[in-house]
Amino acid sequence: MLNDADAINIIKARLSGRRYRHCLAVAQTARELAQLYGVDGDKAYLTGILHDYAKNLTDSELLAIAGPNEQIADATEKKMPELLHAPVGACLLNKELAIEDQEILDAVKSHTLGAINMSPLAKIIFLADMIEPNRDMYPDLERLRRIARCNLDEAMLLGLDSSIRYCLDRRVMLHPRTVAVRNTFLQKIKDKRLET
Repeated sequence: MLNDADAINIIKARLSGRRYRHCLAVAQTARELAQLYGVDGDKAYLTGILHDYAKNLTDSELLAIAGPNEQIADATEKKMPELLHAPVGACLLNKELAIEDQEILDAVKSHTLGAINMSPLAKIIFLADMIEPNRDMYPDLERLRRIARCNLDEAMLLGLDSSIRYCLDRRVMLHPRTVAVRNTFLQKIKDKRLET
């Protein structure tokens, strides 16, 4: 398995300075969250470093890799290829860096749009990407930072709501998976409340 120092050097060489600093902040935030939720902190840190592995690729490069590797799940991704950096990143981590840990690959793959069945690590990476200290773009960010340290599923719902609101405010397309994942977390939380 790739060690942290090698991963950091690879990401530093692949990404802009701003994006590199973002990955380090996501890694640190992911480690902190992992410790709160009993998840392997080292794995969370490594996943955080690597989560934007394909972020530097152009739209045409993302499409060229995604198509043959069956990473295009919806027509929205063809219209907004930047959404493909997550699944393409997971694919390239496997092919170029020989990362075979499915939990890491799934977390990288779902860190932008979410997924219906997310592991605790995947939730942590999704949230760490949104709440790392340098971020300031999402609605209700301070509340999201607080909730992320108390309840992963509640934080996922708020994070998805914030992501949807962010897209609506900027009049950009919503990916149907984000809506489906949001609805799944909403129902899950409602069901838990009914049980208590």
